[in-house]
Amino acid sequence: MQDSSPKAVTAALIIVGNEILSGRTQDTNLKHLAERLGAIGISLVEARVIPDKADVITDTVRALSARVDYLFTTGGIGPTHDDITADCVAAAFGRAIDIHPEARARLEAHYATSEHELNEARLRMARIPDGASLIDNPVSVAPGFRLENVFVMAGVPRIMAAMLDGVLPTLKGGARVESVTIRCDLPEGTAAEGLRHVAADHPAVDIGSYPKYGSGGFRLSIVVRGVDSAAVEDAARAVEKLVQDLGAAAERFDPAAG
Repeated sequence: MQDSSPKAVTAALIIVGNEILSGRTQDTNLKHLAERLGAIGISLVEARVIPDKADVITDTVRALSARVDYLFTTGGIGPTHDDITADCVAAAFGRAIDIHPEARARLEAHYATSEHELNEARLRMARIPDGASLIDNPVSVAPGFRLENVFVMAGVPRIMAAMLDGVLPTLKGGARVESVTIRCDLPEGTAAEGLRHVAADHPAVDIGSYPKYGSGGFRLSIVVRGVDSAAVEDAARAVEKLVQDLGAAAERFDPAAG
């Protein structure tokens, strides 16, 4: 019998950069990527922040690309000596890497009208692994690239977002993840045992609890997520009943509404 249940398409993100790990730079690409992918039915299931170390980048690309449908990397494709992501992605797939003619032509055209020259350092941004296709960069020209299921993009948020705009239409999404958020005034520990039973009774969904403590006391958000809308609704109702049985009001909340 053929399985007709909705399927999720998965993705992962590798954030490359010592500046992220040191705290000098705050990453905002993860949130943007997760939201844009989720809107087309692709679930971001893992994200890693790793240093500018060749063996770490290569091993991480190799491992994650085998586990998800799409793998994205941000950072490490600029003109400096520590921008080594392209080399590492090439190594992960056993590909050679060299100056890509089209990438070079784009840089030459850009710098021909710039106050800066296309020197050897900037030409590093035209080094692309064999067999990769270019990802357009409408902000600063230097392209990213796709190799197999890996999309290599800039770390600068504005450039990454522009690259992603061009990538998204080429991706095949799956079943969109549906979610219901239920808020109540229960402490998390009070609801924990009941939530464990609800989760066990509804294995097709994910249930997470997120406590917040403010001037008004405890506020708990319980989020039910899944690709089967009927299963999500059934679990959400079970959560609402649990909250009410514990003596609290259950309020459905739309995070998009603020």
